[in-house]
Amino acid sequence: MPDQLLSTEEYRALGETDRGFTELVEGRVVPSPGAGRAHNLAACRLAGQLERQLPHSLAFVLGTDLDLDLAPKGEPGFSRRPDLLILDRAAGDPIRTTDVTVVVEIATSHSRRTDYRVKHDEYADAGIPHYWIVDLTEPVTLVACQGYQDAPPVAGTFTTDVPFPVKIDLDALLD
Repeated sequence: MPDQLLSTEEYRALGETDRGFTELVEGRVVPSPGAGRAHNLAACRLAGQLERQLPHSLAFVLGTDLDLDLAPKGEPGFSRRPDLLILDRAAGDPIRTTDVTVVVEIATSHSRRTDYRVKHDEYADAGIPHYWIVDLTEPVTLVACQGYQDAPPVAGTFTTDVPFPVKIDLDALLD
């Protein structure tokens, strides 16, 4: 781990780690432990449901770094690795906030505060229009944050027309 604050460009140059993954928070490299089987399975199942329903202009990616563009170039930066991104199919690398339509985080007992508070505020500050928090505590719920006004949690089936028509069977995300 570097002992100085990093810009997002310097962070990207580090590449992948041997264990788990990292994120960049105010220039600090923060390690993240493995999410676990239930979390990873839920992310894959959610991606499967979305794949059949996304408009052709959109695509999804799992566990990919997102430069939040919250700091000037060369200054200590912010890079998160959301569980799932829905973005413009033509997005380049690195993925920028302007390419992103929806960020999805899957909350577990170990990530709940970060997902509901810290990342919620960072994604809002970055101008990401939609943030969905899928909480795996039974019953599985989804909180849709649009314009960072949080809708009440939905259990069972999440249905929306914004930012595109989609219907998600939340119960199918767990074993």
